[in-house]
Amino acid sequence: MEKAKRQKHKSSTADEDVEQTICEKMRSRVVLGAEEVHSDCPLDPSRDDLWDLDKFKEKLSIKVVQLEKDEMEFDLVGIDFSLANAFRRIMLAEVPSMAVDKVFIYNNTSIIQDEVLAHRLGLIPYKADHRLFEMHKKEAGEGKPRDGNEDPMNVDQDTLVFKLQVKCKKNPKYKGTSRDHDLDEMYIDHKVYSKHIQWVPVGDQRNYYKASDIGPVFDDILIAKLRPGQQIDIVMHCVKGIGKDHVKFQPVATASYRLLPEIILKQPVVGEKAQRLKACFPKGVIRVENIDGQDVARVGRCRKDTCSREVLRHEDLKDCVELTRIKDHFIFSIESVGALPPNVIFTEAVDILMQKCQTLLNELDNPASSSMQ
Repeated sequence: MEKAKRQKHKSSTADEDVEQTICEKMRSRVVLGAEEVHSDCPLDPSRDDLWDLDKFKEKLSIKVVQLEKDEMEFDLVGIDFSLANAFRRIMLAEVPSMAVDKVFIYNNTSIIQDEVLAHRLGLIPYKADHRLFEMHKKEAGEGKPRDGNEDPMNVDQDTLVFKLQVKCKKNPKYKGTSRDHDLDEMYIDHKVYSKHIQWVPVGDQRNYYKASDIGPVFDDILIAKLRPGQQIDIVMHCVKGIGKDHVKFQPVATASYRLLPEIILKQPVVGEKAQRLKACFPKGVIRVENIDGQDVARVGRCRKDTCSREVLRHEDLKDCVELTRIKDHFIFSIESVGALPPNVIFTEAVDILMQKCQTLLNELDNPASSSMQ
């Protein structure tokens, strides 16, 4: 009798362990169904480990998967999705960069209207390091706001000045006919590129900045097309700003994240089914090994999966796999416009978030002073 009770107790304990394991998995995973998503919610905020600093440090990890000049991919593990999204939004909206803010058009006889031309010039990325400049001042002094009509050659050190002076003319050495339509041979400077933009040092800027470090990121950005007799004579003010003021100040072209996919084979998949299972996923996600003369499916690189759920459309395959995504494992992709490396942009976002947290702590410690402000 006692032996039966012990066996029953062991059985109930095992069932509780299995149930606890399943619950823990459901809390940390997003399960993908054929037409729905199960457990699509953030991590349980009531969990003690989410608010324990030591446990947070223990779980937090960052692994750089790919780092190039303008692109970066890294894994950020052990955080809640709200924190991951905060980093993304800060990189898009609050990390500063340099962009053209004022355009002084002295002559524009091209077919492009002045407003459109100014807009195109504002979207050209510049490789000036924003950390070397102060935020653009909104006042001209003595509390007077700037109206944008100040002398282009008499500005503060928070501004870079560029000029664009191009005039199209016929090539005197061209011997062909107009029917050839070889415009590059017929005309000189009939295409206005970003390489024509020249930096005009103001004050002591030449002593602090190198000409090679200031200017458009790319030289082959097409700005306008001209014909003989047409010209563009423009002076531009390039200032420091943030993306939430205007999209031209965004330092990144894209900044996104996704959860790490996880694929679980619930039963062996062999033979012809293994090949069909492999075809349901992107290349490299499922690999097929030959074991004892038989094809056997194995899980390869899950991070390459696009979560298309194609496998769930096959009746004989949908019960063989389980598609999940890990809630606290984020794959970040950052593509810089070229002014700063993507890893520097991310560290800038971390610094900005730290400053925000410190500001909040100061206000909580001194509620009276914050209410007076």
